[in-house]
Formats: sequence, C-alpha cells, structure tokens
Amino acid sequence: QVQLVESGGGLVQAGGSLRLSCAASGRTFSSYAMGWFRQAPGKEREFVGAISRGGGSTYYADSLKGRFTISRDNAKNTVYLQMNSLKPEDTAAYYCAAARSIVVGTPHSIADFGSWGQGTQVTVSS
Repeated sequence: QVQLVESGGGLVQAGGSLRLSCAASGRTFSSYAMGWFRQAPGKEREFVGAISRGGGSTYYADSLKGRFTISRDNAKNTVYLQMNSLKPEDTAAYYCAAARSIVVGTPHSIADFGSWGQGTQVTVSS
C-alpha cells in the first residue's frame, strides 16, 4: 500500500482558487491511478476526479468540469487538485486516494480505491 498525505486546504473567498497537494510515500507511486473525493458535513463522500498512472488521462465529475483540474508529478510522488472559481458549496474535506486497477474515464466509487489520505479541509466563504 501507499501512504498519502494531503495539504493545501484552507479558507478562501468565493471566486478564489486553491491547489491541494497529495504526497505519496514509496517508490511505486507511478503504478497507481489517483483520485480525489470530497465530503461535506452530513453528506456522503463524493467523487471529484481521477488521473491515470502516467497522467495522460483525467476524468471529472460532471458538476466540476471546467473548474477543477487534476495533475501529477511522478518524479515528486505528488498529485494535485487545482480548484478555481470556488463556491461555498465546494466546502468539504478533500481526500486523495490511490487505486491499483482502475481505468480512468468513468465515475469511480470509494470501493475502487485501496489507500486514502487523512483529508484536508477546504472552506469557501460567501
């Protein structure tokens, strides 16, 4: 398994931007597809998007396309979530996750991912 640590969360005004990072331990980071999820208080954890092992393919939840971008740097064992034009409804804890065997290009569920970070809080004020 890979250990994951998110960072970069915080408080931002509506319309602002944040970039979250997720640092992975180990030498096999490039063998994992990576995903981002989020969970707002009182709601289920929802899929944000995913990126393939080499970074050539990405997929996003329909409601987030155009505002959120996932990228990765395999040399740094890090995956990123760039969030632009943030809205109060984007307020949530954001989690990165790693998967050994998914094909990026469809929505994914929590069950598709075997390793999770502890989450980082994003709060968007109106």
